[in-house]
Amino acid sequence: MSFEKSGDAGRDAWNLGRPAAGNDVDAYHATLPPWVVADEPISRSQANESSVPQAHAPSPAPQTHAPEGPVTPQEAGAGILRGVPDHIGHRPPSYPPHPLSRPSVRDGDAFAAVTPAVLLDGARVGAITVRAASVRGDSHNWEGTCRQDAMTVTRIGPPDAEMLLLAVADGVGSARYSHIGSHRATRLTAEYLDHEAEGIYAALCAQNETELCGLANKAVTGVAHELRAGWQQEARRGDRVHVDADYATTLHVLLVPTDPRVRERALFSVGDGGLFVLAEGRWHHVNSMDDGAMLDTRTEALPHAYSSVKAAVVPTLPGEVLLLGTDGITNPLTQKNPGFADHLAHAWGGPEIPSLSDFLWQAQTRAKSYDDDRTVICVWEEGA
Repeated sequence: MSFEKSGDAGRDAWNLGRPAAGNDVDAYHATLPPWVVADEPISRSQANESSVPQAHAPSPAPQTHAPEGPVTPQEAGAGILRGVPDHIGHRPPSYPPHPLSRPSVRDGDAFAAVTPAVLLDGARVGAITVRAASVRGDSHNWEGTCRQDAMTVTRIGPPDAEMLLLAVADGVGSARYSHIGSHRATRLTAEYLDHEAEGIYAALCAQNETELCGLANKAVTGVAHELRAGWQQEARRGDRVHVDADYATTLHVLLVPTDPRVRERALFSVGDGGLFVLAEGRWHHVNSMDDGAMLDTRTEALPHAYSSVKAAVVPTLPGEVLLLGTDGITNPLTQKNPGFADHLAHAWGGPEIPSLSDFLWQAQTRAKSYDDDRTVICVWEEGA
């Protein structure tokens, strides 16, 4: 293996096996073994025969092959080697389907250097099961920059008003420290909403959207103030100027009562991304912006560039699947070609809930032109 220094736009990151011309994706593909990137799925045994010396070839497993189409939840654990994530369309995206280089501590941003390319989480509380994944996008993989998305899965509130808190945040791509903003915003929001949990639970049960919106804005305003104070202090220690916009991030929070008798969920939103509901095989976008305001949510971001937190009471029915995500997944879900939406509806709308590893593989399904970070949290209700 060789390390070559990228010449792309003066970047200093070292990249494993990547050509010196930093944006020549096709040239990079030519250096890869055929089972890593292929126009069509190829089995490891075929690849071994054609490109790997037999002295070093692994012993082939019986009937082990890369997937030829969408893998259903029922096939989980059937001995299928997942390999490269599936893709929608006739050809996969040009970017390699795996992480390449990453930031170095020597670059001066230690937080970026230790941010993992993939974050996987899950939970089961009563009849509710959660699967969550945050994945560095293809463009960030290629550039060697860190994942700017973040997520948090936790529980808040006392036992008689307990809720699952699911939060996703998308750091604004042009903001220098948005990866820090998204990470801290989801975690601090959980703490502030926990302080308001009893009031939120009561407003949710009463379906009082006005009260819910007030409590959400109170909590997120506190989050913004605390985040700003912390970042200002860090800037002073580092002898640099603090700018709120450097940490800009969207934020979406879904609160799910753990009491199965409560069918309503609370959705709090700042910026793009949001909530989808899978019912009868189709995804339906839950739009918390339906308040008559002519507001372009793409301009909304914490801690400074937002007018207010948008809140919605979301009634649910047994059997529905909820999907909370950043625009890395909500954008392809709403594209004109329904292939991506149909693929995930098939994967996540079946009778079985995917394992953590299956969910991650499914969440990485690729589509051309959609190369941003992707964070997705899904909620199933067993026995519904």
